[in-house]
Amino acid sequence: MHYYRYENAEVSCCFKYLMFSYNIIFWLAGAAFIAIGFWAWSEKGVLLDLTQVTRLHGFDPVWLVLAVGGVTFILGFAGCVGALRENICLLKFFSGVIGFIFFLELTAAVLAFVFQDPLREWINDFFLANVKAYREDIDLQNLIDSLQRLNHCCGAKDPNDWDLNMYFNCSQYNHSRERCGVPFSCCVSDPADTVVNTQCGYDIRALKGDWSNTIYTKGCIPALEEWLPRNIYIVAGVFIVISLLQMMGIFLARTLIGDIEKVKFSYY
Repeated sequence: MHYYRYENAEVSCCFKYLMFSYNIIFWLAGAAFIAIGFWAWSEKGVLLDLTQVTRLHGFDPVWLVLAVGGVTFILGFAGCVGALRENICLLKFFSGVIGFIFFLELTAAVLAFVFQDPLREWINDFFLANVKAYREDIDLQNLIDSLQRLNHCCGAKDPNDWDLNMYFNCSQYNHSRERCGVPFSCCVSDPADTVVNTQCGYDIRALKGDWSNTIYTKGCIPALEEWLPRNIYIVAGVFIVISLLQMMGIFLARTLIGDIEKVKFSYY
């Protein structure tokens, strides 16, 4: 019996080490994200008392860091080891998961475009839920402060949304010094100031009249809606770059799988 053999059939070193180089970056980045996530939790004492994870009523940004780090680390590991060991199963796992993530991204983009009003309401409710939990987690607090400072906004729709927070509401039963105020990140900043005045928002909502000279009166949801059209090309560019990186990963993995299968077939 005669078998057909490919002449000089071998796995391309070019694609093999391109695949390895492509994934080692993501593998190391994933490990760094995981390390940062656990470091943040250790600083907050979560690792000593894991019940804090369930007690938090808002969004803990560390979860996002760990999730991104975990997925990136696993994919980077599968790509690196799959390329070096010429393991078809790991390479198929890598390309399959990347393809699935790409499909999810496209689906999310289409759904966000089609269902804009429900999405806007969901984002508004999500923001208000985290306004309530503002003082419960330092990372959440820093995230909201950064969002308000960068977008020159306050609250979800307006500064009065801070009435939902137990420390800032205007209720007569609230004895907090921050009563009827807003976080310092809502304050209109003076470029000449070298020290941040963390008490600038105290009692501001108890005052009648125009607040616009002291705090930002625009909500963060309207601010984000105005930001997106102004930066649509940047957003589109980021999406295209991410998509190209994903497609390049799939192309390298599938090409390497083809080479490995061709070499295996040549031995039969």
